[in-house]
Amino acid sequence: MARKRIREADTAEIDITPMMDIVFIMLIFFIVTTSFVKEAGIDVNKPEAAQAQKKPSATIFIAIRANGEIWMDKRTVDVERVSANIERLRAESPTDTIIVQADKEAKHGIVMEVMDQIKAADPSLVISIAGETK
Repeated sequence: MARKRIREADTAEIDITPMMDIVFIMLIFFIVTTSFVKEAGIDVNKPEAAQAQKKPSATIFIAIRANGEIWMDKRTVDVERVSANIERLRAESPTDTIIVQADKEAKHGIVMEVMDQIKAADPSLVISIAGETK
């Protein structure tokens, strides 16, 4: 009588180590290349300041062009919508400082309206005016 050997069924295993290596490399790549600062979306011809001081970094930038356009989060906004956009952006990334980049040819009245809207959003916000240093 021949003995029949009963083999245990070989279990099929998938080695996921190479896949995990690729996932971690991709994760590191995306973290390194991601920018966490929200820019206003345009370049502004800023006036020069002789006694400018370094201010704390902020994540909300507001740019005002010479023609009066207001840019936030890479799109134009009306003056009346500045406070609503600030509240939305602060919900995404809390900050106490907002940087206003006004063109040196921008009308003073529009800059003041924007600053009023910032204070209407939250009176405790710090407004920093960006300028070029000599």
